[in-house]
Amino acid sequence: MRAIGALLRSAPVTEPSEALADPPAEVVELGERRLIERARRGEQGAFEAIYRAHVGRVYGLCLRMLQDPAAAEDCAQEAFISAWRNLASFQGRSALGTWLHRIAVNVVLGRTRRKEIIVHAAEPEEMTGAAMPAIADALDVLDLEQLIATLPTGARHVLVLQGVYGYTHEETAEFLGIAVGTCKAQLHRARKLLVERMTN
Repeated sequence: MRAIGALLRSAPVTEPSEALADPPAEVVELGERRLIERARRGEQGAFEAIYRAHVGRVYGLCLRMLQDPAAAEDCAQEAFISAWRNLASFQGRSALGTWLHRIAVNVVLGRTRRKEIIVHAAEPEEMTGAAMPAIADALDVLDLEQLIATLPTGARHVLVLQGVYGYTHEETAEFLGIAVGTCKAQLHRARKLLVERMTN
């Protein structure tokens, strides 16, 4: 375990802008399933390949949720250490990336709880059905990232998981430990606030 911790601390963390790149050729060639099996047998090189394939997205998720690069890097590393420890429990019912994201969300939420930052569920708001403008037409990526950073914590977490990473209401609610209805209300709130801030 000490060796894995040292590996993760020394490996570079990918910036969020690079997180959507295609997986490295090694992962495509060997196949993620084979890498998982090799990593389960204790092959650190296989786990390093998994780490390098997924660290960008995991770090990007942590950064968008926490809005603190140093804390996001710590959480990403902690998530991968936890993944290494619990790799035997991964049964393949979901994609490996989804499993890693679930671990990362748990690490982020644990960190915010330790700092006594309580994520309050928003009161359900009237669903006005206000359409969100095509963000790509109105803002560049940096502007959008800055706007997302201004959202209340609960709304930001839901928007990041659904709007950026594409998880469903049900998956997002499960990740965050909230009701599906609350998840929908938070997403509506996030979209409404973004529209307001984009037009001001």
